Amino acid sequence: MEVILTNRCVSLVGMLERGLGYYLRSTKTGRLFSQRSKHYVPADGHWRFIVLCAEMANNGLYITDVRVSRAELEEALNEAHHFIAAQNLRKQVYNARDVLNLKTTFGL
Repeated sequence: MEVILTNRCVSLVGMLERGLGYYLRSTKTGRLFSQRSKHYVPADGHWRFIVLCAEMANNGLYITDVRVSRAELEEALNEAHHFIAAQNLRKQVYNARDVLNLKTTFGL
C-alpha cells in the first residue's frame, strides 16, 4: 500500500498503532509504503492498518490518500476472515474512500 502525505506533512514513518504488525517506511525517492513487521502480526492486523491509514486520509491532517492494489486488499481481508468482502473486490486499485466504503458496506 502506498500512502500519500498532505503538503503540510514532510514525513511520516514508523509504527502508527502498536500491535498491528505494520509500519510505514520511506523509499529513497520519498514515496511512503506500508511494511510488514518481522515480529508478531495478528490475523486482522493488515486490514486494520489499511483502515487506519484510510481513516487518517479521511481526516486529512497528515495523509491525503492511500493506494491499495486489489491483490493486497484481498489478502488482508482473507487474513482477517472477511471472505465475502474479499470476493466482492472489483477495482484494480482502491483509495481511502473506497476502503472506508468497503468497511461500511460489509460492516467490518
